[in-house]
Amino acid sequence: MAHVLQLVEARLRTALGEPDARAAVTFLGTDRIEVLRFPDFDGDGNGVVRYATLGMSAAPMADPTATLADPERGPRAELVLTVRAGLADTDKVLRPLAVLAASPQVEGVVVAPGASLDVGEPLWPGAPFTSVLVGEPGGLVEDLELDAPMDPVRFLPLLPMTPNEAAWKRVHGAAALQERWLAHGTDLRDPRRASVPLAD
Repeated sequence: MAHVLQLVEARLRTALGEPDARAAVTFLGTDRIEVLRFPDFDGDGNGVVRYATLGMSAAPMADPTATLADPERGPRAELVLTVRAGLADTDKVLRPLAVLAASPQVEGVVVAPGASLDVGEPLWPGAPFTSVLVGEPGGLVEDLELDAPMDPVRFLPLLPMTPNEAAWKRVHGAAALQERWLAHGTDLRDPRRASVPLAD
C-alpha cells in the first residue's frame, strides 16, 4: 500500500508541481486519506488551485455485489478538483474531498467517470455546489501503471454541480449535462458560478 501511494504522490508532483499544503483525515474503520493542495499561478497572480486526494488508490475499489474483494485486482483512483484561486474559501473543501475519497472503503462504491458524488453540504462555505460529477481521466494527470496484476491508478477530475444540475443529470445523464456546459461556455473552475440554463 505505502509503495503504491509513494508512486501516486510522485506522479502528482510530476504533473502538478510541489504541493504547498496537505491535510490528513481519518474516518473510523478506514485508512488515512490525505488531500494535497497544488497552486498554479501566472505572473499576474491569477491562477487556479488544484486539490488531489492521496490514499484512495491504496486498495482497489471492490464491486459491492462481489462476495470476496480481491486485494490486488480492481480499479484504483484518486480525485482531483481544480478551482480558480482567490474567489472563495475553497481550502475548506479538504474534508469533503476526503469523505468522497473514503467512500469506496466506507460505502463499497466504485467511483467511475459519469458518476455523481454528493457530500450533502456545500463543498466549501457559501459554495453553490453539494455534489460533483466524476470526469474522464487522462487529461491533467496521466494514468499510473502498476505492476501486474494490479490495475493502473486513474486520476479522476471532479466537476462541481449545483443541486439543479445534479437533478437534471440524474434524468438526462452525464454526457448531456457536459454538452450543456460546453454549449453555454460554462467556466467549471469558477467556485461561484451559477447553474447552467437547463430549460430547453
